[in-house]
Amino acid sequence: MPARRRLLAAAVTAATCLGAQALSYTTAAAADVSPTETVVSRGVQIPTFYTPPTTLPASNGAVIRTEPLPLAISLPTLDGPLPGRATRLMYKSTDSNGAPVAVTGAYIEPTAAWKGGGPRPLVAVAPGTMGQGDQCAASLGLEHPLSFNGRTVSVGYEDVAIYRLLATGAAVVVTDYAGLGATDRLHTYVNRLDEAHAVLDAVRAARSLPHTSVTSESRVGLFGYSQGGGATAAAAELQPSYAPDITLAGTYSGAPPADLTAVTKAIDGSELAGALAWSLNGFLQSDPTLKPLAEAHLNASGKAAMTDLSTMCVGDALFGYGYAKSTKWTTDGKSIADIIASTPAFQTFLNSQRIGTLEPSSPIRIATGISDNLVPHAQARRLAADWCAKGANVTYRPVILPNVISPLLNHFAPLLTDQGSAVSWLTDRLSGKPAASNCGALPILP
Repeated sequence: MPARRRLLAAAVTAATCLGAQALSYTTAAAADVSPTETVVSRGVQIPTFYTPPTTLPASNGAVIRTEPLPLAISLPTLDGPLPGRATRLMYKSTDSNGAPVAVTGAYIEPTAAWKGGGPRPLVAVAPGTMGQGDQCAASLGLEHPLSFNGRTVSVGYEDVAIYRLLATGAAVVVTDYAGLGATDRLHTYVNRLDEAHAVLDAVRAARSLPHTSVTSESRVGLFGYSQGGGATAAAAELQPSYAPDITLAGTYSGAPPADLTAVTKAIDGSELAGALAWSLNGFLQSDPTLKPLAEAHLNASGKAAMTDLSTMCVGDALFGYGYAKSTKWTTDGKSIADIIASTPAFQTFLNSQRIGTLEPSSPIRIATGISDNLVPHAQARRLAADWCAKGANVTYRPVILPNVISPLLNHFAPLLTDQGSAVSWLTDRLSGKPAASNCGALPILP
């Protein structure tokens, strides 16, 4: 097997082992829950819960429906199941075009006691890249950490971070984002407005649920890495205008894709080349006027890849499109990045997605691996510098790890090595401890 394929197989095998380990802890209590009826969404079975109603509430964050969510990893105790009791959510949000959108997710009421100051806090978790098929939704990953759904493989790798946060005694709400899970539209992958709104409205939805320990006085934190890091970063800077009713105690933004022009170029030809199609699919969903421009450049293989990947999760994309080059998808042999750079309408759209143009009003911790060449370190560090220049309270953390041959491992290794420190930093903010900005040292940091 070629070296690159061995690395790809190793990455997927590691994720699969995590999922298999998680499934081994499934309890009888979870198994006793009656299976939910399903519908077919783009070729795969999705619970009917994820089908939005035709009419949505007026208020952002309004809960549309809920149901109990059986957690795959759940251990019975005298105080209740560990790590807690979960509720599947559907709530109303607003997309980047100002239209109402139904978003799904999950709320987990923890069994662990909160030992910090004040009432139990709430953390909104923005998942990293899951894929574009509805079956890839993080809320489904809590129930099925490793899922073989039809022809797709979905791994709920965000469960690790969620459970670490629950262990601190913080309540957690997880968003699936617009169009991921909810079956009425395509997921607008890395759209900063859609994702930021979904994160902030998840907080509103969680705070309105009955019979929880979260109160109006509960401190609120945001937590995300990769796609999730971009979502929490965008949410933090949009919070003052979009959700002034929410006061953020702190935000963790790991490896944020703040500059999509740089990220689009970097992922082309990598193990996660499929994310290029997810991005372009999302661009066209958000701005249909871009569709004829894209179709003019895509050949039959490119159009087929776009359609195929729109139904896939990360595992499928790694095996099906790992190391794909977009030059094979275009009529003139140009890369998608080159086409975007030479097309003013595309460049304008990507510039509108830039994170870092607004000043967050709450502390933020940005962590990025200095060897990350999938979501490039330089553009994430630039986000920290942009915010520092605006006077924001930024803690910038360069994660120093060796550069390996695999961009995917360069990107995901900091997720694992820095996650404990990220949880600790956010826990301190939720406990009311002030954050010390290191903006003054930023120019000399890697």
